[in-house]
Amino acid sequence: QVQLVESGGGLVQAGGSLRLSCAASGSVSSINAMAWYRQAPGKQREMVASISGGGTTSYADSAKGRFTISRDSAKNTVYLQMNSLKPEDTAVYYCNALIVRYGSWVPQNLWGPGTQVTVSS
Repeated sequence: QVQLVESGGGLVQAGGSLRLSCAASGSVSSINAMAWYRQAPGKQREMVASISGGGTTSYADSAKGRFTISRDSAKNTVYLQMNSLKPEDTAVYYCNALIVRYGSWVPQNLWGPGTQVTVSS
């Protein structure tokens, strides 16, 4: 069994910063791409940032210049550093990863349960 667990969400004032973490635990053989998504009330889930197994990053236009995604492969963890936060960044943030379990060759697309980020004006 493999699971993703996010942490680091909370309430912050506009202009502030938060750092989200997402750790994969269980029978993890390898992790390919990892990403952060978010979903605001009444809106569709959208990709915020992603990072490949080789470290190539990609960002939504709304995140460029403010957010930084990184990963620690030794800890099976991905981070999202969020600076200059705006009220429109308020959402539930979800971790996503393509994980290969021990004993399997097929990557599984897994999601964490989400962590709430609220930015007050």
